[in-house]
Amino acid sequence: MSVLREATEDDLEAIRAIYNQAVLETTSTWDHQTRSVADQEAWYAVKAAAGFPLLVAEDAGQVVGYASYGLFRSHAGYAHTMEHSVYVHPDHHRKGLGRALLSALVDQARAHDVHALVGGLSADNAPSLALHAALGFREVARLPEVGRKFDRWLDLVFVELVL
Repeated sequence: MSVLREATEDDLEAIRAIYNQAVLETTSTWDHQTRSVADQEAWYAVKAAAGFPLLVAEDAGQVVGYASYGLFRSHAGYAHTMEHSVYVHPDHHRKGLGRALLSALVDQARAHDVHALVGGLSADNAPSLALHAALGFREVARLPEVGRKFDRWLDLVFVELVL
């Protein structure tokens, strides 16, 4: 049985491992470099200082997924729009953890007066596109061939949920 909770500093290595696997093996992120321990600590410090939620899914005592949001853009006019991320370890895909994490993140956003959540998804990530659609996100833009990874061009799909 999985448990969702706020992340702590003790979870950073598990979060880093999940993210780095995505960097190396998927188009869920278009990063090409894995995160170092220092990078992960800096990322966490920014989230904590801004008061942004960082949720983890834990199964049998192990962190197997996480979700968070942060500023969509830094200009004041975007202050109520956040961009979110959800990552689940591949051994735990298709078990409802992504849905649980994203649903909980939407609840957090509502509680913190966020007006809109935006996600930037790779067009080839059909499971993520389907998950977002099932939770009420709608596609608002598709940018062909704006990213490159694994020696191929990638399309970016922006999805949005107005809260």
